[in-house]
Amino acid sequence: MSRLIRRKFLIYSFATIGSSIFLKACANNSSNTNGGNTIKVGILHSLSGTLAISEKSVVDAEKLAIKEINAAGGILNKQIEAIIEDGASDWDTFREKAIKLIDQDKVAVVFGCWTSASRKNVKPIFEDRDHMLWYPVQYEGQECSKNIFYTGATPNQQIEPSIDWLLKNKGKEFFLIGSDYIFPRTANTIIKAQLQALGGKIVGEDYLPLGNTEATPIITKIKQTLPNGGIIYNTLNGDSNVAFFKQLKGAGLTPDKYPSMSVSIAEEEVKAIGVEYLKGHYAAWNYFQTVDTPANKKFVEAFKKEYGADRVTNDPIEAAYIAVYLWKQAVEKAGTPELAKVRAAAYGQTIDAPEGKVTVNANHHISKIVRIGQVRDDGLFDIVYATPAPVEPVPWNQFVQETKGFACDWSDPAKGGKYKKA
Repeated sequence: MSRLIRRKFLIYSFATIGSSIFLKACANNSSNTNGGNTIKVGILHSLSGTLAISEKSVVDAEKLAIKEINAAGGILNKQIEAIIEDGASDWDTFREKAIKLIDQDKVAVVFGCWTSASRKNVKPIFEDRDHMLWYPVQYEGQECSKNIFYTGATPNQQIEPSIDWLLKNKGKEFFLIGSDYIFPRTANTIIKAQLQALGGKIVGEDYLPLGNTEATPIITKIKQTLPNGGIIYNTLNGDSNVAFFKQLKGAGLTPDKYPSMSVSIAEEEVKAIGVEYLKGHYAAWNYFQTVDTPANKKFVEAFKKEYGADRVTNDPIEAAYIAVYLWKQAVEKAGTPELAKVRAAAYGQTIDAPEGKVTVNANHHISKIVRIGQVRDDGLFDIVYATPAPVEPVPWNQFVQETKGFACDWSDPAKGGKYKKA
C-alpha cells in the first residue's frame, strides 16, 4: 500500500470511528427531556397503506391516553407532546421514521408498529441507540428485547389457548391461511407443532401477499381439502381480510360448517368488512369491547366521546392505550424519563386496565386474561371463553423444540435476554 493511499485510509478510518462515536453520543443524549415543560413521545403507526385499516385507531387510543394524562396534570409536572409519524405500511419507512423520532426529535419513548415485519425492522434501531419502544399488538413471540415492551399477547396468551378451545369444541381438521410475512408463518409453525402434539390435523396451508385481494384460489383449496367442513385458522392482516371473508361467504363456506378463528380480526375490522360476512366466526384476543368491567365501561365511554358514538374499541386499541399509562407510571416511579431508570421502574407495574388487571413482567411482556369471542349481529363479540385469571406471558414457545425451555428476564443482568433454563 502506497504512503498516500495509507494516509487516506487512516483519515477515512478515524473519520468513520469519530462519526460513529458522535452518533452514539447523540443517541445517548437523544432522550434528555428534562429541560422545558414537555416530555416528547413518538407515535409511529401506519396512517396510510394496506394496514391503515387497523393502525389508525391505535393512534387514536394513544392520543386519548396522552390527552387524559395531560388533563390530569401530566407527568412530573410536564405535559406530554406527541410527535406522530406515518409508517405507511412500509417497513423501510418505519425504520426511517424511527431514526427521525430518536435522533432528530429526541423523544423519550416511541409507541409504535403493528406487524412483526415493521417491529423487526425498527428493533435494531432501538437496540443500537439503547432506546425504548412500546409495541401494542399480539405477536408470534420468539423474541425478548431489552428495548421493547410488548403489551399485546404472546402465543400462550392467544394462539395456543385458541387451538385448545377449537380442538375441544369445533373439531380436529385445520386449514391455515395467513399473510405472507413473519407473524403468520411463525404462528403457523407454532400451530402445526401444537396440533401434532395434541392430535389435530393440518389439511392445508396457504398465504397471500399483504394487500392481495384475490382469495378465490385459496378458498377453492379449502373446499377441496375440507369437503365436509372444518376449521379455518386465519392470520391474514390488513385489508386482505376484506376480500377473504367476502369471497368466503360468496363461495358458500358459512361458519356453521367452516368456522374461522382469527387473531387479527377485531371490532374495527368487523365494522370495516361488514357484519354480514363475519357473523358467527370467532376471534381470540385478551380484550373485547363487551368485557364487563367498570374500567372498560369508562374507557369505552371516553373513546366514543372523543371520536364519535359510532366508533368501536378493540384489543390493539386497548393495549396501546394502557401502554401509555404503564409507561407514565414507570416514569413517575423513576422520577425521570431517563431510559435506563424507566426500564427498571417498569417491572412490576400494574394497572386496572379495561381488560382486567395487567402486570408488567421482567421479560417485558404483561400478564393478560385470554378470551375467545364470536361475532354477533351488532358487530361486537359474545365472549364464549375466558381464563379465570391473567395468564403469565411466555414469549418462547414450548411446542417448538428449538425454543422449548428458553426464557428471558431483564430484571437480572445475569439472566438478560435469551437463556436456557437449568
